[in-house]
Amino acid sequence: MSANPGNKLQALSPTPPERGSFPLDHFGECTKEMQDYLKCIKITKGENAHNCRLLAKNYLKCRMNNDLMDTDDWKHLGLPSDENSPNAPNNEKVGKRFGN
Repeated sequence: MSANPGNKLQALSPTPPERGSFPLDHFGECTKEMQDYLKCIKITKGENAHNCRLLAKNYLKCRMNNDLMDTDDWKHLGLPSDENSPNAPNNEKVGKRFGN
């Protein structure tokens, strides 16, 4: 008896990840931003507070700048645009941490 139903060998074809899936931050490049955001969510008890949205934006900007996710418009991510760049995320490397 074989493990394949019908004794057919079929190659598995991988599918691309769903929107919102992105590589793990193995080197911890955006750990500080993630922790800040999670603290905010905990403090606000899960509310969609303005300051938490700013921290989420900072975290996503860090991921984009470190090639951990594709660059996308803030409006597609449900966040307000930058004042200095209304159409796209800021492309300069994140050097300043939010709140420091």
